[in-house]
Amino acid sequence: MEDMEELNQFFSIVIRDTFDKEGISELLYDMKAEIESKKRYLKTDLESDGAKRYFLIALDENEIVGSIEYGPVSELIVTCTEGVLREGVEVGTVFVHPDYQRRGLGSLLLNLMLLTLQNRGITEFCLDSGYKNAQKVWRKKFGDPDYLLKDYWGESIDHMIWKRKTNDMSLLFHL
Repeated sequence: MEDMEELNQFFSIVIRDTFDKEGISELLYDMKAEIESKKRYLKTDLESDGAKRYFLIALDENEIVGSIEYGPVSELIVTCTEGVLREGVEVGTVFVHPDYQRRGLGSLLLNLMLLTLQNRGITEFCLDSGYKNAQKVWRKKFGDPDYLLKDYWGESIDHMIWKRKTNDMSLLFHL
């Protein structure tokens, strides 16, 4: 609870950086909505003691440098899959501080989350992205998406959704 404000600032930094790198920093309303949704997810985790949403946080010394969470599937995924993935869990909020990107921290967080899901008896998860840079990463890790929504966010801006089994994923731990 005492780290909530620092986590909220971390979300703001990473989301602003993502919007800048995607060339969509003028979409202030969308940026603010994305930040607010992550704050709500975090609050849900803290209020439910990890039962409704569950975050893993990466620290370097005392600085927050990464996050990942799982929870109920978003309405966006439910709508885009016509309810097929309604009952599953979604892995999201995979954020790495800009100064720590491209070092394997995101992969480490993903591997830890996969182990967490397996330990909790969760055999499937989904993940989605509308960000082109993140889509490249997820395609490399997961292959082609199960759902490709062409031009979902505008011309040449697709949305992608992957559904995977936790036991089918290779776990590699190195930085």
